[in-house]
Amino acid sequence: MRFPVYITSTLFLSVFFLLELIFNIASSQDTMDDLVERGRMLYHAEPVGCWVCHGETAQGRVGPTLQFGPTPTDIFEQLESNPTMSVIMTELNLNDDDLIALSIYLRSMAELPLEDTMPAQWREALVQAKTTQAQELVFSKTERDVAVEAIESFGSVITSWEQRANEGNLESHYDSRIVATFNPGTQKFKPQKNHTYFYENIGTNSKPAVLHEGYVAPESNQVVVGDAITKEIIASYQLPVNLRNAVHGTTMSPDGKFVYIVGPREPGSDGNPDPGGSQTMLKVDALTLQPVKQITIGGRLHHGQIFQEKYLLLDVFARDPDGLGLMLYDPETDHVISGIKDIDLGGMVYTVWTDHNHIYALMEPAGYGPGRATGGRGAGNLRRGALVAMRPFWVAKIDPDNWEVIKEYPLPGYRGTWAVIDSGNKFIYIAMSGSSGLTKLNIETGEIVWTRGTGGGPFGITLSADESEIWVASKGENMGEFGRTISVLDTETGEFLATLFAAYEMDHVLLSPNGKEMWATSNGEGRILVYDSETRELTKVIDMPQNGDAHGLVWVHYNEEGVSQVVRDQGGFHGNINPAQNMPLEY
Repeated sequence: MRFPVYITSTLFLSVFFLLELIFNIASSQDTMDDLVERGRMLYHAEPVGCWVCHGETAQGRVGPTLQFGPTPTDIFEQLESNPTMSVIMTELNLNDDDLIALSIYLRSMAELPLEDTMPAQWREALVQAKTTQAQELVFSKTERDVAVEAIESFGSVITSWEQRANEGNLESHYDSRIVATFNPGTQKFKPQKNHTYFYENIGTNSKPAVLHEGYVAPESNQVVVGDAITKEIIASYQLPVNLRNAVHGTTMSPDGKFVYIVGPREPGSDGNPDPGGSQTMLKVDALTLQPVKQITIGGRLHHGQIFQEKYLLLDVFARDPDGLGLMLYDPETDHVISGIKDIDLGGMVYTVWTDHNHIYALMEPAGYGPGRATGGRGAGNLRRGALVAMRPFWVAKIDPDNWEVIKEYPLPGYRGTWAVIDSGNKFIYIAMSGSSGLTKLNIETGEIVWTRGTGGGPFGITLSADESEIWVASKGENMGEFGRTISVLDTETGEFLATLFAAYEMDHVLLSPNGKEMWATSNGEGRILVYDSETRELTKVIDMPQNGDAHGLVWVHYNEEGVSQVVRDQGGFHGNINPAQNMPLEY
């Protein structure tokens, strides 16, 4: 007679782990020396091993010391319960023998006693721990829970991604107009030959709460020039109040003769900004620091950088109805050449970057706020709990020769706000202000190499001269705070190396042309902070006139003939200057 057999899940798991224990005991014949060597290889594995967080001798770095000699069960429980250990689970995929070898190696490094009975005792303890943790509770799920589970992993975003941009040539045009011209005024300073200067665009929105009591902001925007060697302000000019607008990044023509900054709407019949007029950009003489032209570009200038050493690559806020999301601008003719509209890219452009061959647009899904406000509004609602998730953000790679989107890269996290591309054009690093993270992305494959947390609301980022470190300015944007730190991470592993004290609302951070300094601009305090890039020490604080909020940085060098050229802007290095390629500007 045959009887039905019923085996409970708990009994099944117990039998399974008992068989595993018997198999492990029978198959493990490693000597203590073998285990020490195996543990050493695991601990020091490249590129991601235990040493990354715990140090070469387990003394502790960003992770705690392990010199007390954790047991395999201790390590297993950390792997199971500590989210920061997930990378070790993925990269090393440790089995029981690996855990035992690691424990033996850690004890050998700490010169703790090693006994031949330990491996067998530890295997039994691991079986017991796994049996206990293997019992999973089953909870009821709502229909919405099931729907969320179907989309909650980034893997599902990758596998289901459909191109947002339209196919084919997306080129559009905007007819820019010169709506005002001005007398450039008198020269404010005389540049020296073989000398380097920095330019800064400042506004009126520094935070009185973080400055001195009774602080009074300037009435209008200013263009500031300083000596890059002495780090002293040389001259500045405050624009007339009727030319005032919200301040954003500093942009210059490749020859260093003109600065381009945000302007007000085009003037009406009374000479004041027309509320219904087009958005404009001001062209400023780099020696007099006064405007010479006011030009419509179809939007309020956000950021700009030199493209292919002859054009300016611009992105804008507050687009006009016929305005472009991104554009190429000719500083010789002061006209928009061409660009792409947001609608053709399938989302709103936040800002754009270049490897000097292609354009990379940081894209935001539309619909979380009006027009260009969508990403910021959505991230803010996410922080407040009004949203529990957002649609994916992404990068669009564009060929400027035919204005086609040739690739799209979905991003883990929310609201990419800044990017930097390495000198080999292999990786792009993207700061995600809406989720306080930094992502390293392989440009050729689209693979996410790593994503790491940063300070709140990161913005500007820059690579060190040898590209082994990346510095991240924690502005606090979308986090409801005034960020006040700079995070330093290892570019290879994403390991967190340091948190540096900074000023409030650090926005841009740039490696200087000599490759020795990191310059960071503070919106909240209206200052530039200069750090030694090797020691990470703060070496200089440069106060802006009236502490006007600082945005962007550009360095201009005058050669031995007195000819000027931009050698560094937010997009990178220019004029055969690049510390990452052993071509720093000596000064």
